[in-house]
Amino acid sequence: ILLTMLLFLGGCATTLDGTRYLSQEPRFDLFNFFNGDVRAWGIVQNRSGEVVQRFEVDIDGNVSGQTLTLDETFRYSLGDGVKERVWTITREDDGSYVGGAGDILGPASGSSYGNAFRWTYAMDLPVEDQTYRVKFDDWIFALDDRRILNRSYIQKFGLDVAEVTIFMERR
Repeated sequence: ILLTMLLFLGGCATTLDGTRYLSQEPRFDLFNFFNGDVRAWGIVQNRSGEVVQRFEVDIDGNVSGQTLTLDETFRYSLGDGVKERVWTITREDDGSYVGGAGDILGPASGSSYGNAFRWTYAMDLPVEDQTYRVKFDDWIFALDDRRILNRSYIQKFGLDVAEVTIFMERR
């Protein structure tokens, strides 16, 4: 019974196969897209699809060699959350990416797949008066050279507990 339950629960998290996007255009280059000013608009939906948070983000990106720094400032029209986050992301020699931010647990890791980019990390997520340790599985898709769509699957115990949808546009 326990094995059956574990197999069932493991199937309740969204998983995408990045290799399906390798030949899709336009190709997405994380450093090129975020080098400069980017504006983002997003929503957070709970497990039942209800919108529990709406927000805007101003992102100031700076590339220096193999390092990208993203300085993010958040504003909320529904719900509440982090006000600022600074990511530091390094492109490794093998083409993978590693990074972190002050509220991220351990290193985040990323990989490019044609027009898609996957970014995974863990964090302690404050929700009202509690904090939950969750994993984020972010998938960024290039729409064109100025716009991307980011789908984040927030997971706990192998289950999707919330989803974040963010539209981003280079200024």
